[in-house]
Amino acid sequence: MAKTGTTTTQGLRTAIERSGYYPALVSEAVESAVGTEPISSYLVHQETTFDANEVRRHVTVLVLTAGRFIVSHTDEQGADDTSPVPYATTSTESVRLDRISSVVLSRVVANPETYTPGTLPREVVLTIGWGAVQRIDLEPAGCSDPNCDADHGYTGSATADDLSLRVSEAGDGPETVAQALLFAQALSDATVAQGA
Repeated sequence: MAKTGTTTTQGLRTAIERSGYYPALVSEAVESAVGTEPISSYLVHQETTFDANEVRRHVTVLVLTAGRFIVSHTDEQGADDTSPVPYATTSTESVRLDRISSVVLSRVVANPETYTPGTLPREVVLTIGWGAVQRIDLEPAGCSDPNCDADHGYTGSATADDLSLRVSEAGDGPETVAQALLFAQALSDATVAQGA
């Protein structure tokens, strides 16, 4: 179960500090968005990417309160034409829980034939949708007649894809995978409670 109250608030601060990624900046942004609400669950995920000759870091912090889901992203940028010094950009989004339309948790396990319940997956992908971002995949429509040259228009699908976060045991450690599972369960439970 996810921790509640001040223990979770302190746990969140500790996780942000442990990430080592501008902890003062990230903590201030998250705490400002959370305000005085008690934290039900959280997840801190740092990702390092390689862009040409530069290494860039990115941290995502997810926070669950009784009524909101809060997402914070912080990215660092190197010096460029707009700034002679490196800089970071941080943003937060607050979403009412009744707006969450989907919580998808994909688990990747090794050797599924010998899987034991309770064993941590090798990786998890948490996808959360609340309608802010829609992805539309279109392709030409056709029919079963191989000689048909009529224009059948397009077919496709629309997918809510507001946030997708991949956490792996190899890259992030088993503790982060376990925390991702706890957060996904807490968020799923909270969205069910909002619908009741």
